Amino acid sequence: MLRIVDTRTGRFVEIPSVRRHLLSICVHLPVSEGGIGMVDLRALLVGDVLARTAELHGLQSRTSLTTPDLPHEQAGALDRAMSAVGIHPPATVGAHHLTGSLCAAADVHLFAYGTAAQDAVGGVHIEVGQVGPASGEKGVPDRAPLLSPGLLDAVAPEGTDPLAVRMLMLGHAHRTPVTVTSTALEEARRTLGHWRQLVADWAQEPSRPIPDDVLRHAHAVLADDLGVPAVLDTLATVATRADVPAGAKFETFAFLDRVLGLDLAREVGHQHRAAT
Repeated sequence: MLRIVDTRTGRFVEIPSVRRHLLSICVHLPVSEGGIGMVDLRALLVGDVLARTAELHGLQSRTSLTTPDLPHEQAGALDRAMSAVGIHPPATVGAHHLTGSLCAAADVHLFAYGTAAQDAVGGVHIEVGQVGPASGEKGVPDRAPLLSPGLLDAVAPEGTDPLAVRMLMLGHAHRTPVTVTSTALEEARRTLGHWRQLVADWAQEPSRPIPDDVLRHAHAVLADDLGVPAVLDTLATVATRADVPAGAKFETFAFLDRVLGLDLAREVGHQHRAAT
């Protein structure tokens, strides 16, 4: 069973609310003149991580997305932005109507920061923290004009890894603000590159089981209000533990990447091909 804090009450709620094995998630993108930007992409990301966490805990999940009535070009831009940061496509997408049948029975409703939510809708309400640039630094506004071609380009220029954006956001609890700076993004890119190289090196060693203490801790923090930052801290610790064999480090990183979605095994095998 997973527990998550309902934004309206500040209290933990168990999800799903009844004893069943399907978690229904609905992400609500706003109808607003300000358009859709990184803060809304973050709501989609939190929904993606919640679905991945549910599946890691033996639940099935189904994610629905309600959007404004988007022109074809902007809908395509939204799809590309989700793909770039590793968000699984929602099972259903429909026009925005909070109490409509698409999301009326959802267990969890996800909203971007500052989005009005109607209390009439049941289920748990989660409002994700805002996303914005540091004061005085150019970057991605909290809500940019709807998914213009430059939305991701501003933080992931051509030739750089957009999954660094995902890692930067995952490093913060989903309710807390994220400040997007060039320094923070560069640090996320460096960490991703370093971890992928480590995973590629460990993959050449015999497989070993994930340490029990690591597995228990990871399951516990994910089940308790999506403690993804603690999972990233766990990986950083495991990478330096002398008592954990290389094969166990590989299995740990590969297993937890099922939730993180950072493509940590990307470099596996590449160094061998380069040497032959």
